[in-house]
Formats: sequence, C-alpha cells, structure tokens
Amino acid sequence: MSEARTKRVRWAWSSVALAGVLAACEPGAGEAPPPMAPVAPLPPYVARPGPPPAPPPPARPVFPPPKPTYISLARTGDKALDALLVEADRAYGADDFVRAWNAYKAAGRTAPKRAAPIVGAARSAIAQETPSLNFSAARGNLKIDAALNNLRRAAKLEPDFGPTYAEMGRALLLLARAPEAIEPLERAVLLLPHEPEAHSALGVALLATGRGGEAIAALAHAVELDPGSSPRHGNLGTVLFMRGRVEEAIKEYEAEVQLDDSDARAHSDLGTALLAKNDFIGAMRELNRAIALDPKRATFRSNIGYALQLQGKVTEAIASYREAIRLDDKLASAWINLATALSKDPRTRAEARAALEKARALDPTDPRVRANVEELDSLEKHPPGKH
Repeated sequence: MSEARTKRVRWAWSSVALAGVLAACEPGAGEAPPPMAPVAPLPPYVARPGPPPAPPPPARPVFPPPKPTYISLARTGDKALDALLVEADRAYGADDFVRAWNAYKAAGRTAPKRAAPIVGAARSAIAQETPSLNFSAARGNLKIDAALNNLRRAAKLEPDFGPTYAEMGRALLLLARAPEAIEPLERAVLLLPHEPEAHSALGVALLATGRGGEAIAALAHAVELDPGSSPRHGNLGTVLFMRGRVEEAIKEYEAEVQLDDSDARAHSDLGTALLAKNDFIGAMRELNRAIALDPKRATFRSNIGYALQLQGKVTEAIASYREAIRLDDKLASAWINLATALSKDPRTRAEARAALEKARALDPTDPRVRANVEELDSLEKHPPGKH
C-alpha cells in the first residue's frame, strides 16, 4: 500500500514581512489614528463564511473479481488434451466432482503418459471424500491416501508439472500431515508463482507447523495475486489476529466483509477483532450481523455473550451463553464462558463449577478449564473484601 504524501508550505517569512508593513503604517507619537470607515452589511445574496465542510469519508477499495479456487490443468501444450481438460476443469470448478472424475479419466485414456489427467482424477476423488478443504478435515482417510499415491505417480511421469505438487500438498493438509506438505507446496509455488491457491496452501502448512511469520508472507502474497477473494483476506486476517497484529487483521476482515457481506463468519471474525481493540459499538454491530445471517450458529452466540460480558452486561451475557449451549451443547468455549460469568456471583458458583466440569468432559486437555477452576477455587477460599 502506498501512502499519500502532503507537502507543507513554509510561511516563516510572512510574520517578518507583515511586521514591517505594520510598522510602516503606525501613526506617529501623540498622533491619533484615523477613524475607520463603517463596514456596510453584506448583501443577502453574498454567502457568509462558515465552518469548512467535513472531509468526505475515505473511498472504499475497489476489488477485481476473484480468481478460481482451483488450479487449471489445461496447460499441457497439447491442444487436443487441453480441450478435454478444460471441460473437466469446468465440471470440477462447478463442484460436480463425479462428472469431473469421469472427464479427467476420459482425457487420461487419450494421453496415458501425461500427468494432468491423473492429477485431475485424483483431486476429484479427494473432493468426493470431503466437502471441506480445512486442515485435518480427512485425517486417516484411506481413499485420500490412495489418491495421494496416484499424485506421486503423476510426479514421476512429469516432474515439472506444477499442479501435481499443489494437489499433493493439499491432500497432505487434509490428512493433517503438515510437515510433509511443505516440500511439495514449496515446489508448487516455484513452478506456479502466479497461482494464489498454491501460496494459500503453503501458508496453511507453514502455520500448522508453527512458522507463523512465514505463513503471513505466503498468505499475503496470495491476497496480492487474488485481491478479489473474500476467503483469502479472511485467512490472512485470522493469522494476523493470532499473531497479535489486530489493526492489520481488521483491515483484512473489513475487505472480507466488503467482498461478501452475506458471509456470517466474516462478520463474526471482524466483530471479534474489533472487540480486541475495545471498539464495543463496532464489535456489537458485526456480531449481531453474524447472528442475523446465521442464527443457529452456537459460536456466534457465545462470541456476542463474551462481548456483553466485557461491557459489564453479565445477565445478558449469561443468556447468550445459555442459548449457545442450547444450540450446541458440545461447544466447550460456551461452557467455559458461562462459568466465568456465573463465578462473579457467589450464589451461582456451584453452577459455574458444574459448567467447567462439562467443558472438562468435552476436552480434558483444555488449559482454560484448569485456569478457571483454579480461579474459582481462589474466589471461594478468599472472597473479595475478606481477609
């Protein structure tokens, strides 16, 4: 991003010059100043000076259309094969994975020694196994393991076909094998430097292996390559937020919301980030918008409960937490948040402890449960105001 620079004009000379003019016009000693002529009122049609107009609001950025979220395989240089791959890619991009698999297989029969049809069939098979492309979404899935072996076969046939390595890395991420995913994804970005999806996948792998700074660089480059993609802004915003770079995260979330105002999760993410900088008005606006778009998402109810609690509205916060639990009684964070709110009142501390036990049963390793139990023990042993 570029910063507009403004030049300040220096007027240091003006006070000296003006002083000289005033001295030349001073009346002599003992001499009365000449009377001033009366000033006539301005005619009604002459505008009277007023306060300067308010500056216009900053213009919202204009984004280009988003690029496809898949990597085209029609790049073999064989016109006949590429024509078949274009049709297969179109089916894949439309989420018609069965038709895509059949089309890639048909392309493969015309060119059995080429990597692209094998890659296409493998990624179509993977997509049929899991509707989500999130990290660890298909941990231990044997069919994805089999598709991964086909991708390795494609890599041996054509070692410089970049999409093979991108799909290999994505498959490994689905299987929660992030350390293995880094090498093929690094090769993918070298062979496909202008493909945002390759950089995004590498960013996820880096983040999953604890290399957050490098992950930000990869995800930021994906945004540069595809600024019209709402999810890419959201992914970058989330990593920035995790790293404590709240202001930068807010800018990415704002772009995400601008690009897709109907995305409830984007509004929730923006609201959470605004809450982190104590912008309660903005946070409540976005969190309420998320609930309006997706009223049955328990996480959103828990988030707005936390925002209410931070504002001292404990009764309303408790009601939001209870609603979150009603929608999803396996949401550990809602039980923990409910406990923190209930622990404020000695009369509800027994219920707070029961809520923490619910959270502990859901995830015995959650450090938040232990911390809240210890705080509750301390409150009961040493009530505020008593020594």
